[in-house]
Amino acid sequence: MGDVTKTRAVVLGGSLAGLFAARVLSDAYDEVVIVDRDELIGVQGPRRGCPQSRHINGLLARGQQAMEELYPGITEGLFADGVPTGDLAGDVRWYFHGKPLQRYHAGLVCVAASRPKLEHHIRERTSALPGVVFAERHDILGLEFTPDRSRVTGARVQSLDGEGEAHVIAADLVVDATGRGSRTPVWLEAEGYPRIEEERTKIGLGYVTQHYRLTSDPYHGDLSINPVADKDLPRGAIFTKTDGDRVELTTYGILGDHPPTDQEGLYAWLKSLAVPDIYEAVQDAVPLDEPVAFRFPTTLRRHYEKMTRFPDGLLVTGDALCCFNPVYAQGMTVAALAALVIRQHLHTGALPDPFQYFDDLARNVIDQPWEMTHTVDMGFPGVEGERGAKVRVAQAFLGLVQQAATKDPDVAAAYMRGAGLVDGPEALMKPALLARILWNALPFVGTPAKSPRRAPEPRTLARSDKP
Repeated sequence: MGDVTKTRAVVLGGSLAGLFAARVLSDAYDEVVIVDRDELIGVQGPRRGCPQSRHINGLLARGQQAMEELYPGITEGLFADGVPTGDLAGDVRWYFHGKPLQRYHAGLVCVAASRPKLEHHIRERTSALPGVVFAERHDILGLEFTPDRSRVTGARVQSLDGEGEAHVIAADLVVDATGRGSRTPVWLEAEGYPRIEEERTKIGLGYVTQHYRLTSDPYHGDLSINPVADKDLPRGAIFTKTDGDRVELTTYGILGDHPPTDQEGLYAWLKSLAVPDIYEAVQDAVPLDEPVAFRFPTTLRRHYEKMTRFPDGLLVTGDALCCFNPVYAQGMTVAALAALVIRQHLHTGALPDPFQYFDDLARNVIDQPWEMTHTVDMGFPGVEGERGAKVRVAQAFLGLVQQAATKDPDVAAAYMRGAGLVDGPEALMKPALLARILWNALPFVGTPAKSPRRAPEPRTLARSDKP
């Protein structure tokens, strides 16, 4: 693959995390090779290697900002290609405990693209970068190390089309973006490295997705209808407009209480949700495909930042590092933010320090959404896990915020900014906002008028702030 004097990075996995990583690596390396089992170039539909591409994949507001920073102009390109948009706090019908949140157009740009549409646009932009090449339909067999095992020097791969034997793609840097099934922990242990500490929570999540063509409009100007599961009714749904003039429904339940995939059973399930909006909407809708199921048994975090030994020339990103509860739509956003962290650790003529990278990524990107996921998941009594004082206090405060957000649009907007990873949790503790939360959480405080107010227009779709 070319001149040995050139620098090369190899990305294992061509899903979004791998594409985001390749984007920043292309600025520092002469060649970036993306290796994947699937065919990628030109593919516009769901991929076998990405089963979640058949389901709703939400991009949080901070993820949109990071994506725009990586690929300037891509947001408007998606909208021009028929992707609907709106404000996540002002144009989405959120229901918590069956009650609607107040509306506030807070400048939180929503990109309501299906996963295949979003992936296609990002893949096209990435493949157009100088030096980026795809090794499609290749199995990833392992990592190549120096004799002393202190550094990774490439990846062993083999074509799935019977073209030649296994071979090594030499690399100055390898980035593992192979997802939840990453074999890096196994490969490292086989080379004498310590076992990577893992953190798991069994949530028993199951969801079903179906697409529709509407014959009437249940949205009345809104973008999406989202009743959120809670401990009293652990069933929820996202019912959103998406590309192709379609509506995309993903409905879910936890701890083994999963939606059925037969049409009659699915309609009955939708009728059991906390609000009737979605059930009523699909009665006159035309199904475009069959209901498709997906199971997500546990959340998973691999604590690479706690490793005492780790080889140079290797980084890990995306779901290979941390798999969040997909209901909270944090995965794609964290993958984009991880790419920005990789960019910060790329230095001309020097390899990234993996210890600094993993520590930076844990503290500045992963910790916040992981704690959010854990706090909410522990709110379901059947989910096993420790509920220490910190978790109980966080759950109590979250309950106050959600209750206040059904009455106060300022609180609702602040809550959605935090859930969208635009603001940190400390933003909700500002004295003026905290006073509004506590006042509106009181049971005797009435509900204000429901006409949404608008925040100042955002500076730009792009954001150059560090994560």
